[in-house]
Amino acid sequence: MAEKPFKLEVITPDRVVLSDREIVSVVAPGVEGYLGVLANHAPLMTELTVGELDLRRADGASDSMAINDGFMEVHENTVTVLTDTAEMRGEIDIERAESALRRAEERLAAPSADIDTERARVALMRAINRLRVAQHAR
Repeated sequence: MAEKPFKLEVITPDRVVLSDREIVSVVAPGVEGYLGVLANHAPLMTELTVGELDLRRADGASDSMAINDGFMEVHENTVTVLTDTAEMRGEIDIERAESALRRAEERLAAPSADIDTERARVALMRAINRLRVAQHAR
């Protein structure tokens, strides 16, 4: 039996990263752990955290993206993800992510009054996530 497709939209303040009506499953990084969505899922609104959003299309192809904090709504076979930033696996600039990782590690290694350590910690998490998602493509 074929899985029923539904619509997935991933939206940031800058752009619509993805709008696809042929999705059959989504696994998203909720603040209390990863959660999966299939067609006909009960209505849901949840907070998301830094992590990897995995998706599978009706043709069997799969993909993923690095996302940051945001929200996910599931309603009437539409999944909407609103997030600060999102990058499809193939869009991630590995050199830029590695540079961001080094900067965050340096800031955390030598904290000073001028450094916002919480911001550096979040930057580190985001850089690690981007690199992890990008390396799944290889």
